[in-house]
Amino acid sequence: MEAKLTEADFQSKARAVVETYRDLKDVFDSRSLPTRGNNFLSYQLIRNVLAAHASGANFCVIADARRPDLLEAWHAIMRCVRHAELRTRCQVLTWQELSCVLPRKLQKFLEVKYGIGKNL
Repeated sequence: MEAKLTEADFQSKARAVVETYRDLKDVFDSRSLPTRGNNFLSYQLIRNVLAAHASGANFCVIADARRPDLLEAWHAIMRCVRHAELRTRCQVLTWQELSCVLPRKLQKFLEVKYGIGKNL
């Protein structure tokens, strides 16, 4: 799970580093992964998808629905995943969707501290 509530983005990492990650070229069309200069963008997503692949686990990102840039970054990475089966094990959920099913005390906390509630 990767939860984004206060961080600005999914971080970037030097291309030379990310290209050493096990299974990168098997899991991703690495030529299509988003880059800026010599860095891969959204490397936290890349790393977590690779971990889900290696372990056979699921992966879920929780992001604020008011941050379409984070959701776009998610989709930019998912478009590069080669295996449909892995894509189905990777999900995105918004804090707004999640808040509806949380205990009332936690709902109130998210609403007061971050302005996250049922309504967008």
